[in-house]
Amino acid sequence: MVRRARAHGLIDIAPVAAVDATGFEARHVSAHYGQRRAKGKGHRQRAWPKLTVVLHTSSHLILGAVSGLGPSQDSPDFTPAMRQATALVAIDTALGDAGYDAEHNHRLCREDLGVRQTVIRLNRRNTGRRWPKTPYRRAMRHRFSKPLYHQRWHVESGFSQHKRRLGSALTARNTAAQNRELVLRVLTHNLMLLAEAA
Repeated sequence: MVRRARAHGLIDIAPVAAVDATGFEARHVSAHYGQRRAKGKGHRQRAWPKLTVVLHTSSHLILGAVSGLGPSQDSPDFTPAMRQATALVAIDTALGDAGYDAEHNHRLCREDLGVRQTVIRLNRRNTGRRWPKTPYRRAMRHRFSKPLYHQRWHVESGFSQHKRRLGSALTARNTAAQNRELVLRVLTHNLMLLAEAA
């Protein structure tokens, strides 16, 4: 699939990738029913299927994906998603919001996976007004590239595109089946982009 993507010009020489997570509905509920339920004491969904992706910002191809359950912290899914992505594509730059602010995430990318630069917004709850003590997080405070970070909106656009085409509700009921469905949705998303490029 990556070879075909390169052949169609979907993957550039210095790929920029954004990491983020989104939630899905565990069952389809009509907008009308959802509004009525919200007014009353209706059943509240306590957990939902969650998908963390590494998305190529230029093409919106999903290079890495990890399924799970929300609500949960985003940062633990960073490592497996980035490992998947860099096994397929040599990523030049990785972007992430404050949910992925951790020195070990920078270190993983820069020292283990060969990513040239990381731009991950500092989480002020971790530092307050103090300067971070660790080198990569300190670099984010010293020279944070806002223009580069603002390319992160592509991952939100990719999620929107995915849900418009494939829907925001899963059909599977149990967690294992939902995980399999999310994997199939990622493959379908990428195949649709390849078909358009062809």
